[in-house]
Amino acid sequence: MIKVHLTIILSLISLFLFSQSKKAGIDPISDCSGAVNIFKSGKYSLQFTGESGSVDELSNFPTLNDMNSKNVIWVSYIADNAGTLIFNAHINQGDLQMILFIEGKTNLCNALTLGTAEIKRINKTKGLNEVGLDTNVTNNELYPIDLTAGQKILVAFTTAEKSKALINLDFNFKEKSGLLKIKNNTKIYDSRTDEFSPFLSISIRDATTNEPIIANITIEGSKEITALYKGSDLYLNVLRACKVLVKCDAEGYFFQDYEASLLAISNQEIVIKMNRLSKGSSIQIEEIEFKAGTSEFLPGSESRLNRLKDLLATNAEIHIEIQGHVFAIGENTFASQQMSETRAKRIMNYLIDKGIQKDRMKAVGYGNTKPIYPDAKLDSEEQANRRVEIVIK
Repeated sequence: MIKVHLTIILSLISLFLFSQSKKAGIDPISDCSGAVNIFKSGKYSLQFTGESGSVDELSNFPTLNDMNSKNVIWVSYIADNAGTLIFNAHINQGDLQMILFIEGKTNLCNALTLGTAEIKRINKTKGLNEVGLDTNVTNNELYPIDLTAGQKILVAFTTAEKSKALINLDFNFKEKSGLLKIKNNTKIYDSRTDEFSPFLSISIRDATTNEPIIANITIEGSKEITALYKGSDLYLNVLRACKVLVKCDAEGYFFQDYEASLLAISNQEIVIKMNRLSKGSSIQIEEIEFKAGTSEFLPGSESRLNRLKDLLATNAEIHIEIQGHVFAIGENTFASQQMSETRAKRIMNYLIDKGIQKDRMKAVGYGNTKPIYPDAKLDSEEQANRRVEIVIK
C-alpha cells in the first residue's frame, strides 16, 4: 500500500513539474518575454487573455502592488530613429491601467525580474477606460516620451482579473530623421555614402495595385546594414557578399519575409509584394516546417510562428483558418489527411499558448488534395506543396 501511495505521489509531482516547465516555456502575451511587437505607428486592437502569465513581473515593484497584475498585455516597441511617442489606449469594458518601462544597460525582461527596470510613465488611477501619452495632459493622458534611435520600451496594460476585454490602441511615433524623403506616398530611405559603390535597393509594394507601401523593414545577416528601417524604398551600400533576411511589416497587411544573397560587385534590386488583410485573403508560410512524418516543428519555425502571433495579437478582430497541406504522391490517403490536420492543430495550439483566443481560429487539413505543383519534380516544388496557409475568415 505504501508503495502504491508513493508511486501516486511521485507521479503527481512529476506531472506538476512538467506542467510548470511547460507553462514557463510558453511565453504568452501576458509575459514580458511574449510581448506583442509594435513595429510602426498605426491603429491596433489587442485582447486580454483573461489569465495571468507564467511570471508576475509587476509583483517585483512595491509601488505597483495596487495594480491588476493578474491580467496583463505586454507591448514592445523599438525606435528606429529619434523621436517622440504618443499613444491612446481605450478598453471596451472595465478599467484600464498602464505602466511604461524603458530599457537601460540590462535586458528589459531581466530587469523586470530583478525589480530594477526603470518606470518612465505610470497611470494606475482606478475607474479609467482610457489611458495614454499626449501633449495635452489630463487624468487619462500623461506626458509624451522622447526616445533615441534603437531605444526599447515595454508597456504593460492591465485590467480586471479574468477579463477578455479588447483594447483599441492608437500608436503614434513622430520621428526625427534627415535621411527620409516623402513624396506621393513614397517614403525613401537613402543611406548611400558612395554613389559609385554597388548598392541594394528594396521596394515594398502592394501585391494588387503595385502602389508603394510604407513599412517597417528589418534586415538581418549583414553587420553593415542589419537594422530596422522605415519606408517604401531603401537604398543601401553593400560592402561585402552576404546572405540576408528582410522582414516587412505594414499596417493592414500580412507580414512578408524575403531571403536574398547579396553581392558586392553589382547593384541589386529587391521588390517585395505584400497582401492586404481582408476577408478571404491568404498567405503561405512555407518556413513553418515539420520533421518528416510528424507534427514536430523544425528549428527556425518558431520565429515565423511568433510573427503570426504578433499579427493576430495586434488585430484582435481577425479570425483565421489554418490550413495544413502535405506532399504525397497519388490519391489522398487517411494518413495524409490526418497528418495535415494534426499539423494545423499543432499551429493553432501554439498560438493559443501564446495568448490568442481559441474562438478566433479554426484548424483544417487538406492532405495532398490542393498541391501548388500537381506534378512536382523538384525539391522546391515538393516543399511548396508541403505548406501552411493562413486564410482570413
